[in-house]
Amino acid sequence: MSAKPMLCSFKTCPWVQRAAIVLRAKNIEYDITYIDRDNRPDWFLKISPHAKVPVLRLGDNDALFESNAIAEYLDETVKPQLHPADPVTRARNRAWTDYVPTFASAISQTAYADGEEEFLKRAAKISEVFAKLEGALAKRGNNGPYFNGPNLSLVDAAYAPFLQRYTFMDRLYPLGIIEKFPHLKAWRDALLAAPAVKNSTVANIEAVWQEGMITNKRWLKKFVSDSVLGAAAA
Repeated sequence: MSAKPMLCSFKTCPWVQRAAIVLRAKNIEYDITYIDRDNRPDWFLKISPHAKVPVLRLGDNDALFESNAIAEYLDETVKPQLHPADPVTRARNRAWTDYVPTFASAISQTAYADGEEEFLKRAAKISEVFAKLEGALAKRGNNGPYFNGPNLSLVDAAYAPFLQRYTFMDRLYPLGIIEKFPHLKAWRDALLAAPAVKNSTVANIEAVWQEGMITNKRWLKKFVSDSVLGAAAA
């Protein structure tokens, strides 16, 4: 990779964070530009068919969109390789990466609930997706701390942002769900402590995420402290 890539993002987008984790894990220097959700510039719309982030600009003429495609490209072009070398393990990792949208939806839809009844109804579904991952982690045949063992992989990068968002939500309104799944909890703790994950967002990501609950008038906003707006702006 000759030129420094440019990652296009919204400040709290977990899908962009997935790409950022891979960039950090590979020690790739990159620039980042934040797109205004309500005023997406023409140059961005020309390179993002869905008008969504992430987009990774590789120069004046090349750009990639979709977080999975970006992660795969980075893994194929820059060492160290994060995908497992064993074909069966690699395929299993890809399969569980394909489960990320289902996993992410259960968490995001709960956080975006507009009322208490809706929030609790949606939160009940989180246990279902957590149980799926708990089973996969229990069968992996290693001691972790990551999905495949001691080394961070692409499947780790895919799940980390959503486990982080669950944690943000759980701090506002303790759900008592992840504690029922010890393998998943240990994996979550390891991911959130990983340098590539910790350095993949703005420094005040939790406060910015909480500010989003206020701005978008979600039910969880009632649990955000009065100091969060100042912290988000810092």
